[in-house]
This record gives sequence, C-alpha cells and structure tokens, in this order.
Amino acid sequence: MVKRTLFLLGMVSTLISPAFAEVKIVATLPWIGSIAREIGKDRVNVAVLVKPNQDPHYMEARPGMVLAASKADVIMYNGLDLEAGYLPLIITSSRNPDLQPGRKGNLDCSRFVEPIERPQGDIDRSMGDVHPLGNPHYHYSPPNILRVAGGMANALAALDRANADFYRANFRNFAERLKERQKNWHAASLKGKKFVAYHKLFEYLADEFGFQLVGYVEQKPGIPPSAGHIENLIEEMKIGKPGGILTTRFYGKKASESLSEKTGVKVIDLPADVGSMAGTDDWFSFMDKVLSSLK
Repeated sequence: MVKRTLFLLGMVSTLISPAFAEVKIVATLPWIGSIAREIGKDRVNVAVLVKPNQDPHYMEARPGMVLAASKADVIMYNGLDLEAGYLPLIITSSRNPDLQPGRKGNLDCSRFVEPIERPQGDIDRSMGDVHPLGNPHYHYSPPNILRVAGGMANALAALDRANADFYRANFRNFAERLKERQKNWHAASLKGKKFVAYHKLFEYLADEFGFQLVGYVEQKPGIPPSAGHIENLIEEMKIGKPGGILTTRFYGKKASESLSEKTGVKVIDLPADVGSMAGTDDWFSFMDKVLSSLK
C-alpha cells in the first residue's frame, strides 16, 4: 500500500512539474534581466552575466558565465555587436545546443529594435569604437524597450507553451505601466536643451526626449581625448553654454569633472544600467533616475 501511494505521488509530481518548472534565462546585461523578470515573474529564473557597473564593451568570458549558459533554456542579449568580445565564446563553450544561433533559445534583443547611427562606407579602427550595426545603447529608448519586452513575451511563450498566456498578460501590464510612466517622463520637457556627453551613450534618449548633444569629450568613441580636442571643446562650450556634461561612473568621470572645472558646466552623472545607482533596481526606476537627473 505504501509503495502504491509513493508511486502515485511520483506520477502526480511528474505530470505537474512541467507547468511549474522555471525557465532558466541567462541575460548578458542588467536591463535585459530586469525586463525578463517583468515578463516571466515567478515562472523564470534569471542569471545576469555583467554587473551593473561593469563596462559591457570590455568584458571577458569567464568559466562561471559558461557554466550558467550550459544550464540555460535561453540566452538573451543586447546584440548590435555590444557583446561581440565574449558572448560567442560563451555560447560555443557552453555546448548547449538550445543557445546556438538560429535556435529559439538564442534571443538577440536587437531584432526588435530600430537602430540609429549605422555608419556608412568603410569602417576601420582609426574611427574608434564604431559599431557597424548601429548604436547599441537602445536601453535608454522606451519605444525600443516596449518592442523588446513584446519579443521576450513571445519567445518565452514559444519555450513554455503551458504559460504562454501568463507571459503575454505580463507584457500587456508592462505596456500599460510604460504608457503611464511616459506621461511623467515627458511632463518636464527637455526639448531644445543642450548637453555635452563623454561617450555616445545617450543618442536614443536625445531622440526620444528632444534634447541636443552638441559635443563629446571623447574625440572618437572609445579613444581618450587629446589636449587639442579638449581645448576646442572648452571654447565651444563657453560659446554654446550647454546645460551639463553627461557621463556615467565608468565612462570618463575624471575627464568630465576636469572639463567641468574649466568651463563651469556641471557634470550630470547618469546611471549606465539597471542597478548602477541606488534606486534603479528595475528598468522603470532606472529611467526615472535618468529623467529626473536631466531635469
């Protein structure tokens, strides 16, 4: 009788476990992990490879990253070559067939994005850290993030059909929250304001909220500025009087502070990703911080 009871309990457990098994997600960046949690909630387990204050341009593949990928059902990444230096090695070394390019466990979030700043003509290293597929920093763009969230919902629904309606309902809730939040974000208009930035991080943000980026501390993307470039920029800033120098904690903070001392233009320290500043624990609070800092 005891054996029969244990057998029946085992059968019931086997039958119900697929509906409650968590989908194991590996996300390269914190903002991707944040949105995956918004869409998947308690049906997913999310591991994020890059920490909030690490520069995603210069990461290296590590054994722990490979191990996480080897156990994942899906890997979600920024794309537009932002992770080109380490992600292909992680996917190959994981020996996980579900994550290989073309499989449904390989989710390039940039598939759902409208990239800006695609360079024209030939590209070489003398141009600096140029991204041939377009500017990869679209996590500052609410319209693009909405499309990414929808793409995630569909990807999770395809991986976990038993919970497909759950993921799509969460996406609808996400979209409603975003619609309401945008009213607040656009309430204090930034249109016509001018800023200097250290790195080409904020172009999607400028396009969405109507402000201008009138100069860069970097002479070329990823290349430290020369003394001559800084001298010219100082003169331009004295004439144009921008409202601030936009930077993050790992993109030229010292150079931006030095420029601030010489021009009197304040440094505006913006979060680079979800979790990179206090009070930016998810993508919505991240954007709240970005917009409140610019105001």
